[in-house]
Amino acid sequence: MPRVAVVGHVEWVDFIPVERMPREGEVLAASSAAFSRGAGGGGVVAVVLAELGAEPVDFFCALGDDAHGHAAAEQLAERGVTMHVAWRTDQPTRRALTLLEGGGERTIVTVGERLEPRGSDTLEWDLLGSCQGVYFTAGDVAALEQARRAEVLVASPRGRAALAQGPTIDALVFSRGDRDEAEWARRLQQKARLLVETRGAEGGVWWGASEGSWRPVPPGGPVNDSYGCGDSFAAGFTFALGAGQAVADAAAIGARCGTDCLTRAGAP
Repeated sequence: MPRVAVVGHVEWVDFIPVERMPREGEVLAASSAAFSRGAGGGGVVAVVLAELGAEPVDFFCALGDDAHGHAAAEQLAERGVTMHVAWRTDQPTRRALTLLEGGGERTIVTVGERLEPRGSDTLEWDLLGSCQGVYFTAGDVAALEQARRAEVLVASPRGRAALAQGPTIDALVFSRGDRDEAEWARRLQQKARLLVETRGAEGGVWWGASEGSWRPVPPGGPVNDSYGCGDSFAAGFTFALGAGQAVADAAAIGARCGTDCLTRAGAP
């Protein structure tokens, strides 16, 4: 199995199932099945990589030195992720409220500033040099340069400024349905050898060093919600690319991971 790492962000997320979105001014009773979990783009990818069998999965991140930060780190470690945490004593762990609608949609409100690892943080950055793949969602330019030591570097447009200023990456994975991601992907297209655009139920396409598309994969069970589907695709894609598989095969594995996420409630 390939050694794959993640450099990115974590959020402490409250997942609340609702029948529908509340109307303006309305008080809406939510399901008692609400739960909380360490999630966010980096956290979701790390857990899916562990489920795919990558060993170990090293996750470089920053968390507030608070109850939510420690709970998130403990949860992720329990799921098989090796945590490398820069603890911030002056900033709280970012939180999020996610409403999970019965039709499969999710609506997210984030609270606070996203915490990002920095290359100057005292973490075991040298481990990235032995990785076959790294997925990058957040960090400064120095953290991105550390990630670039891996054989394959895949990123999300959420990396923004670091991606714009840092080294060329192998693939940029983004959602056509996310206007913010799509806009940043357009700005960063010269920094990536491949642009990989997911299109939900339509599958997706890639272009750059090569071109192609993949077909959607039907879910294997009832659809719960779409939280983490794009991140799950990125995890499968990075895992396969790091293992030396062709882009088409990596996209197919990513599509399966994204579809599997649809059948789960909240983050993996």
